[in-house]
Amino acid sequence: MDTGTGTGTATDTETGGWHLTHDLDDFLTRAGAFLRSRPALHTVPLTVTVTLRTRGRSVYGGGAPEFGLLERDGAVRATFFRTPPHWLNLTALTPGDTDALAARLAALGHRPPGVNAPCDTAAAFAEAWQRHTGVTVTLRQRQRLYRLGTLTAPEPVPPGRPRVAVAADRELLVRWHDEFSESVGQGTARGSAEWADARIDSGGITFWEAPDGTPVAMAGTGPQVAGQIRVAPVYTPSHLRGRGYAGAATTEVSRAALAAGADEVLLFTDLANPTSNGLYQRIGYRPVADFEVYDFTG
Repeated sequence: MDTGTGTGTATDTETGGWHLTHDLDDFLTRAGAFLRSRPALHTVPLTVTVTLRTRGRSVYGGGAPEFGLLERDGAVRATFFRTPPHWLNLTALTPGDTDALAARLAALGHRPPGVNAPCDTAAAFAEAWQRHTGVTVTLRQRQRLYRLGTLTAPEPVPPGRPRVAVAADRELLVRWHDEFSESVGQGTARGSAEWADARIDSGGITFWEAPDGTPVAMAGTGPQVAGQIRVAPVYTPSHLRGRGYAGAATTEVSRAALAAGADEVLLFTDLANPTSNGLYQRIGYRPVADFEVYDFTG
């Protein structure tokens, strides 16, 4: 398997304090402690880099993953990564550093389709990218990161029980992942078949199934990294919604994450969906930070 951890060459080292590289080992050696210092806010780069290391650098797409870190006075201040063809993902940046990064990436010919970052950073980078490249910038989504406080099972609990997905569920998982990806409008991070195989191997999907054994919702979790586990995806087919199935499944995977020793159990929501935001807060999730996703076109 291609682990994606070979001796990649840095494409830029010290311009404006930014170190750019395709080498995952180089990136994690220099930025790993910074990412682990705030595991909730850095949950996405933490889990993505673990997946790249364990499943290979082509797991999210055909292009070589790109990494960058901002280093000043011997300390890492910010990072970015991108797994082509997907969005650029940034940790929090000051406006000046955001503009410097946009200018440098534009000069190097990078053409990400968008950016995902904490709100102020995302907006500043989108404005700078438009200025440096002339693209059209569109706000796609506002997200909220939640952290689990005291887990509280929703009442009433719907009839049925939880069950971890197994190999016999592969076809259903593939179909539901396709449907989930279409519903959130962000495409798949990887092929649904490969995603299903990985989640079956890890035991990372739990169904809520009706008393007759029919799965009616699913909730998943990623790997535990730096003490945090992130819940994703949560999905109920449209004709089965409003019956408490998603809440029951999410409660089960949250309970399992705590039992596995996670210090923090996290999840993201779309702020345009008040139903899911209300549900997760009733279960015990509390807001941590807001993020924004922008598309770049033209």
